[in-house]
Amino acid sequence: MLVGVTSERLWWQTAVIYQVYPRSFQDSNGDGVGDLEGVRRRLGYLRDLGVDAVWLSPFYKSPMKDFGYDVADYCDVDPIFGTLADFDRLLEEAHRLGLKVIIDFVPNHSSDQHPWFQESRASRDNPKRDWYVWRDPAPDGGPPNNWMAYFGGPAWTLDPRTGQYYLHQFLPEQPDLNWRNPEVRQAIYEAMRFWLRRGVDGFRVDVMWLLVEDEQFRDEPENPLWKEGEWDRGRHVHIYMEDQPETREIVQEMRAVLDEFTAPGKERMMVGEIYLPYDQLMPYYGTAERPGCHLPFNFHLIFRGMNHWTAENIRHIVEEYEASLPGWATPNWVLGNHDQHRLATRIGHAQARVAAMMLFSLRGSPTWYYGDEIGMVDGAIPPEKVQDPAALRQKNVHGEHGLDPGRDPERTPMQWTPHAHAGFSTTEPWLPVNADYPERNVEAQDADSESMLTLVRTLLVVRRETPALLEGNYQTYKSPEGVFAYLRGGEVLVALNFTPEPKQLPVPAGEVLVSTHLDRYGAVEGVLELRPNEGVIVKLK
Repeated sequence: MLVGVTSERLWWQTAVIYQVYPRSFQDSNGDGVGDLEGVRRRLGYLRDLGVDAVWLSPFYKSPMKDFGYDVADYCDVDPIFGTLADFDRLLEEAHRLGLKVIIDFVPNHSSDQHPWFQESRASRDNPKRDWYVWRDPAPDGGPPNNWMAYFGGPAWTLDPRTGQYYLHQFLPEQPDLNWRNPEVRQAIYEAMRFWLRRGVDGFRVDVMWLLVEDEQFRDEPENPLWKEGEWDRGRHVHIYMEDQPETREIVQEMRAVLDEFTAPGKERMMVGEIYLPYDQLMPYYGTAERPGCHLPFNFHLIFRGMNHWTAENIRHIVEEYEASLPGWATPNWVLGNHDQHRLATRIGHAQARVAAMMLFSLRGSPTWYYGDEIGMVDGAIPPEKVQDPAALRQKNVHGEHGLDPGRDPERTPMQWTPHAHAGFSTTEPWLPVNADYPERNVEAQDADSESMLTLVRTLLVVRRETPALLEGNYQTYKSPEGVFAYLRGGEVLVALNFTPEPKQLPVPAGEVLVSTHLDRYGAVEGVLELRPNEGVIVKLK
């Protein structure tokens, strides 16, 4: 079975999506913070890298309590990132270069500085009171139930003026919108239309699976595996705070908004941030008759794979996912993002190359995190430089070792050159540049024929020029312990050695298209000799 044909394939079904964290990509005005004009100036780099779409993390007007994920205006740009005119120029330039633009969208919660919330908290009878989730205190005066926030502590904050608690699954400065209110839905859908009219190609929808909570606000059951001192929110099993049936109905409504702007050759799409097991993830695709999210993010390589990076475990994750997908659905794969430790930090530089080959040769649409193409690692953040609000809100469970830097290490500035501030800025950046930037940077790797950057560029060329890698079905290929191998479309063999030992794989006649070592090509037949930590793509005869 082949999945689609070239003439019918829509751009998002095989698109390589590149995530840009704007604060950390390129500073254009010397204030130490990346901005939209900085991203625009680097679009040529992304085109030459070979990606298809750019996903921009939030740049909306915001008090920056969670660096833009606390939105104060859904239809404007925060001055730290520039202006709407800057965004329009970026979008126009990206389209001129053949790149799609996907923007982050944060519909679960707003900033407490958003005019909607300012009105909502003004009084109990304000017309926008029901735009957020308000509840009376428990009989003892405490929070309405036992729900916990992601960033620590109760998910409820008391508003003294009105005597009720409001819900916030993240910071108290990020109150949850009430998605059971039809006016809220329409207001958010109109904000989506604002950006679609400007020409964006899609949205990455933040915490999609959290939009609706249990209507009865029942206490969540205790998690028997939780231990004192661990993450607060882990003490409960989340059957009432997340993944409610109404959420999937809302996703289908969002899809309908996107479809209003979709035309042949101008398809709009959305990616949904959803951290759920496969059986709960699949319903977010919707149905063939009533589709939902185009690409519900598949994070299993991150939260099930990275801590147990073996060929056998990764093979199981891939096979389970492929077996779970509806026949008409498009797969997607992710190895890193702004909330997770860097790929090379998790599995090392040698295996990061193997992981890149896997990501770009599996079926569907892969997402790549900025800087991973040069093997960036987690930065060392001194306690006095910590910026992440989640880290600042929670003390490290190992308190004597100081403040946990949270998500800052994976958000350090892009390393462009060996010069001051890694070419990111002309002044000290908002987060320290990683100390390895003089050696690990784009300029150095661009000149190295065997660098990680050269490998990623090569893999993306091979992917583009090999129809089976874009259209072919997936089939596991029998392999020895420590090797994960699979066929694409029956025509291309991908063999990945997850070990530091040489391995042998019986193969029919074929031609090596690329090795992760970037030093072998040509014919192979009978036995494929895999060197330690090597991946190879073979075109079978």
